[in-house]
Amino acid sequence: MEVINMKKILITGSGGLIGSETVSFFSEKGFEVYGIDNDMRSYFFGDESSTKWKVNELKSKFLNYHHYSVDIRDEGKIKELFVNNKFDIIIHTAAQPSHDWAAREPFVDFSINAQATLSLLELFKKFCPEAVFIFTSTNKVYGDNPNLLSYEEHDTRYELPSNHKYFNGIDESMSIDQCKHSLFGVSKLTADILVQEYGRYFNLNTGVFRGGCLTGPNHCGAQLHGFLSYLVKAIYSEKEYTILGYKGKQVRDNIHAYDLVNAFYSFYQNPKRGEVYNMGGSRHSNISIIEAVKKIEQISGKKAKIKIENNPRSGDHIWYISDVSKFQKHYPAWNYKYNINDILEQICIKEYKK
Repeated sequence: MEVINMKKILITGSGGLIGSETVSFFSEKGFEVYGIDNDMRSYFFGDESSTKWKVNELKSKFLNYHHYSVDIRDEGKIKELFVNNKFDIIIHTAAQPSHDWAAREPFVDFSINAQATLSLLELFKKFCPEAVFIFTSTNKVYGDNPNLLSYEEHDTRYELPSNHKYFNGIDESMSIDQCKHSLFGVSKLTADILVQEYGRYFNLNTGVFRGGCLTGPNHCGAQLHGFLSYLVKAIYSEKEYTILGYKGKQVRDNIHAYDLVNAFYSFYQNPKRGEVYNMGGSRHSNISIIEAVKKIEQISGKKAKIKIENNPRSGDHIWYISDVSKFQKHYPAWNYKYNINDILEQICIKEYKK
């Protein structure tokens, strides 16, 4: 295929979990792929979380992948990409992703998550306004409002009564107000609303995906980010894993990176301007921490070293399952490929091969 006939996609955070999955997905679809990633993840979480290995793998695997080691906040260098290329789609996954880290360096967190998003949106509006702009947001925009729901305590998890409004998952109607967000949640919410506004105010093709736990075998999990990946890593390396609060019964829905990127592709094919979608594993794929520990022990044959502390992280969710029915209504051809068992097996296989 000649390059001149190829659609062009720009992916920020292209070495990360969602970014690298996006590179693979759209490369295999025949797109000319431009990726931005300067390995800030190693600055956030240390060398063990570096994305360099994944970037090198992508560069060697896909001849139609062009990598740029550029800081997402460097508007001049990012502008050069827009001047020299007419992008058909932009998928913005680059972020500072940790609650705790944001509190340490709030200016850095806000400059990456919020200000850089605004710069990207302006470049998108100026140079390729007919393109599609997709933003990877987070369920943390709802702050700790999910904790106000009436949970029941079961043997291995907290759960909602079956007749509860949100039993099938939290939908986009949940309030973002009157709650504790964390500074990370605030910076992501700022970007989230900006992306919506560029769709609704400027009539551009923007979409927001508020992710639950995004995961998969390419996740470089760290103690402050990447729950399943880091838990598997800790168990295989026989390190102690500390559970912070809620007796380890806190529940998360987990969506495989492929399923999320496939949802991006559905949106790209038929964009709905300024729309917001909660996107996670839903009732299809969810687990509590102690349930995850048990499953990983079964798969690995190893015994976990678990320590449970009474004090939860500030604003941490007791239970979060996404209601994805709005997205499924808008895009009925989309469905999950992976469930929680598939995800854990893939992560364990990768860790075993190390």
